[in-house]
Amino acid sequence: MKILDWISFVCFVIALVILWQFRQILLLVFAAVVIAISLNSLVRRLVMRLHIARSQAVLLALGLVCLGLVVFLVLVLPLFINQFKQLLQLIPSGFNRLYLWTTDVLADPPRWLPNQFSITDIPQFSDLLQQATTLGSQVFGNFFSFFSGSITIVLQLLLLLVLSIMLLSDPLSYRKLLLRLFPSGYRRRADEIMTKCEVALLCWLGGVSISSLFVAIFSFVGLVILQVPYPFANAMLAGVFNFIPNIGPALSAVFPIIAALSKSFGPALGVIVLYVIIQNLESYWISPMMMRKQVSLLPAATLVAQIFFATFLGPVGLILALPLAVVCKTWIEEAWVLDVLEKRQPPGDPALVMAIAVEPPADAPAHS
Repeated sequence: MKILDWISFVCFVIALVILWQFRQILLLVFAAVVIAISLNSLVRRLVMRLHIARSQAVLLALGLVCLGLVVFLVLVLPLFINQFKQLLQLIPSGFNRLYLWTTDVLADPPRWLPNQFSITDIPQFSDLLQQATTLGSQVFGNFFSFFSGSITIVLQLLLLLVLSIMLLSDPLSYRKLLLRLFPSGYRRRADEIMTKCEVALLCWLGGVSISSLFVAIFSFVGLVILQVPYPFANAMLAGVFNFIPNIGPALSAVFPIIAALSKSFGPALGVIVLYVIIQNLESYWISPMMMRKQVSLLPAATLVAQIFFATFLGPVGLILALPLAVVCKTWIEEAWVLDVLEKRQPPGDPALVMAIAVEPPADAPAHS
């Protein structure tokens, strides 16, 4: 390698180290980009259907979003908070009922249970709560350090809101600024890859929103039929956790199972069956139907991406794991596999490409 190549490589490594120090801020920027892309899709539809200027469409889209947030904060959030507080009060009774049932079973153990298993092996609820608290503090330590204090939370949300509005107001200028980081001969190709990333993110966001709504509605109906306490709060949790694949559906089933255990074991088994049916319908019917144009991710690749981003970027990385994986997969397939490994010629100026193709090498003999 030439000395200039080594200098460029060292500068690239230094830039990566600097960006790593600001990774949490970069996650907020990425979240703002995702929000701006989703709102920009709404703005485009308003411009096309209402035939209004973009500035008016932006104001109308922000007004609709604010109206939806007000309705959510006034009608939905208070009911959820009220039921969720009461749901938390049922957790000790549910664990106590489970503990009493296991002690009764072990007092007269069935034949298939190992003989060395005794009642003293069952942990008390206080021990489980202490272990869960310790584990939660370890897992979410970075999360609470990043969002420590109410003032920091407000500032982070305000930064996210301001960045989203700024990106939405003039996305073309920010896109051109980002394209200037690429070599001039690769900018058109980079613009194509950005467009594919935008389409993939929109398909993911629309598909996961509809599938989460499906999970929330069917969970609410099923929990009402099973007469599980506080079905609205459990259904809201199921819809929100559905945004986190693999891990989210399992976490969303914990609260309704515990709430059902506070009554009897029949509803608890019914909740398990209900959530298994809902997740199978969502995985094999709703998601494939709603995400036909989405960048396909294998389940193992999705799980690895979640572990990777959660390990290096914390809980915020876990929440944004799937959109990050979609963007990374698109860039790897297009820029690395197609353009580097398969030697695909990036699009450029046809005249320039032709001139490069017909220009003789420097050491070629001159023709008279």
